Amino acid sequence: MRCRRIGLILLGAGSVIVGGAAVAQIGGYRLNLTPSESLGLWRINALHRPVAVGDLVFICPPPTALFESARRRGYLRAGLCSGGFAPLIKTIVALPGQHVEVGRDLAIDGHPLASSSIRTTDAEGRPLDHYRGGVVPSGYLFLHSAFASSYDSRYFGPVPDTGLLGLARPVFTFDP
Repeated sequence: MRCRRIGLILLGAGSVIVGGAAVAQIGGYRLNLTPSESLGLWRINALHRPVAVGDLVFICPPPTALFESARRRGYLRAGLCSGGFAPLIKTIVALPGQHVEVGRDLAIDGHPLASSSIRTTDAEGRPLDHYRGGVVPSGYLFLHSAFASSYDSRYFGPVPDTGLLGLARPVFTFDP
């Protein structure tokens, strides 16, 4: 009798968790567990205007070999985007037509970008390739996070704007 009661309690708790996750997914809520932005609950807000430099957005990375390799290395999490990736939360720092210069740091159209130093190895000491620079092509966005170890466009370059999900808005977040 006691085992049956515990089983029913666990089944009920599991149902609540799965149901809550489904409602959150449908409602545009996402749980961020990466340090690129504050940890916690975020919401995807629809964008009813063109994107702008400074927008904090959710975006799905394209299903390419580069991103698959990044997931195997642990830079990306699994999720519901095409290719099985989780959406990224990043700030747009360059739009189509803008020039990205790469040295020890990034510069956008000749203006240095704060907190943009380029790492040559990851946290495990493995070599880390970086974007070589250039003009952001039409239909692409250049993304950045001030978190020093963030995997962003410093390393993978501009990404297609077709993966844009919307603006990222914190609901209940905290900095570790």
